[in-house]
Amino acid sequence: MSSLPKADSLVSNKIIMPKDNWFNAPFEFRKGTYNYGSNPKHHEVLGLPNPRKWSPEDDDWQLPENWKEILLEGLRERLDKYRSLKLFMDVCVRCGACADKCHFFLGSGDPKNMPFLRAELLRSVYRREFTKAGKIMGRMVGARDLTEHVVKEWFYYFFQCSECRRCSVYCPFGIDTAEITIIARELLGLLGVNTDWILASVSNCFRVGNHVGIQPHAVVDTIDMLCDDIEDITGIRIEPTYNRKGAEVLFITPSGDYFADPGIYTFMGYLMLFHEIGLDYTLSTYASEGGNFGLFVSHEMMKRLNIKMYAEAKRLGVKWILGGECGHMWRVVNQYMDTMNGPADFLETPVSPITGTKFENTLSTKMVHITEFTSDLIRHQKLKLDPSRNDGYRVTYHDSCNPARAMGLFEEPRYILKNVVNNFYEMPDDTIREKTYCCGSGSGLNNDEFLEMRMRGGFPRANAVQHVQEQHDVNMLSCICALDRAAMPHLMQYWNPGVEVCGVHELLGNALVMKDEGDRVRETNLRGEPIETTGGEQDV
Repeated sequence: MSSLPKADSLVSNKIIMPKDNWFNAPFEFRKGTYNYGSNPKHHEVLGLPNPRKWSPEDDDWQLPENWKEILLEGLRERLDKYRSLKLFMDVCVRCGACADKCHFFLGSGDPKNMPFLRAELLRSVYRREFTKAGKIMGRMVGARDLTEHVVKEWFYYFFQCSECRRCSVYCPFGIDTAEITIIARELLGLLGVNTDWILASVSNCFRVGNHVGIQPHAVVDTIDMLCDDIEDITGIRIEPTYNRKGAEVLFITPSGDYFADPGIYTFMGYLMLFHEIGLDYTLSTYASEGGNFGLFVSHEMMKRLNIKMYAEAKRLGVKWILGGECGHMWRVVNQYMDTMNGPADFLETPVSPITGTKFENTLSTKMVHITEFTSDLIRHQKLKLDPSRNDGYRVTYHDSCNPARAMGLFEEPRYILKNVVNNFYEMPDDTIREKTYCCGSGSGLNNDEFLEMRMRGGFPRANAVQHVQEQHDVNMLSCICALDRAAMPHLMQYWNPGVEVCGVHELLGNALVMKDEGDRVRETNLRGEPIETTGGEQDV
């Protein structure tokens, strides 16, 4: 953080439009604005092409000799396979409705970060190579030749898109620019042009089962330490099981929830909830990652990682899967799974063993989101909650992009929050629910070398937090995405000092009055902070 400019000077109100055609607008691989190139060992593990040591700052990217043929054939295949891509290439009229909806454009002021113009980076090559008008009239119709400079431009800007899909909400034609970004990254991958942070995460998931490469015994040791902390706070010893065949439920969550602060407190909330209701569940040390980083590489890679969860569910013989607070795990499961891996017909349609609720929305995936499960428990009055235990927090809620826009999961997290905290305040309407702003670090951009752009891209979200911070003294930003919990503490530290970040189930764990606690009075919350009971009001 010390290498960044001061917050009041990072984002400029000036947007400098190029004097010449946008084709000629320069870009620069400057520290803080690009992602490091991928390590060859990850290519080898995953069977990806062109493993070599390279840097985006190099003049020679060591592309294959027939790189142009590879790219154009790859684009041709995808135009034939994905009808949506063909439509997105043809129907955009560059109206600009999406322009000021992108957090990276707002934060950087770079015109090529306007969603329609970022898509134009690919669309211009499509016109040149695949349309008669482009072949004949060239730049007159917005067509341009595919060159190495264009490849570098693709890498620079398509990895300044977090695939959040906010622009698609405002597009009058329903163009999903995130899908264009996915295809562009997939095409770059055919040349071995990937980012190290993403491929390292995918490689670790593929080899070990989670994106940080934690071995099975370390997973158990880490969770056991969290159980020690729960015992210190509540006096209750929780003993989760691992890789147990015949359990009713397999619980899968992002590894950040049991490995990193502040996600660990969310995981403690999960464990306390499951213990309290007597859920028959098991954890897997082999499918120990909910996050699907394959989404940021290619359709094939997300398919390979998604199937690992279901293969483990089949091996263990569980009835259904309960998934934790994650973003891209849920986008893949809800938007892509049926056409990638097919329905999970070997599992049963999930039914809550506590309330009897049948989750009909999971008939295909057989996987329930933890906030759906928990809000159903609260609605049926199956949990005893004391929201005053969270009175030290004045809470707002960030709709994480993937559960919000890919699932429509808006009300369940809020229902939980309004039952576990006394002081809850919404950010402005045009920054939440389907219009939510991104954290600025999604789609595999949560790395240190990209920190300046992350802070720029996260500025619109931070600005909305500042509003409720100033109006209501908000000091806690809650969310249901592990990547948000990893990225937004830095964002808040930079833009909104005094605001912390948590998961919804951390606050539930604080408020949960457990039967086995007896007359014991909790003195601290899950973070070890003294509990403050002051009372409060809801901002409905």
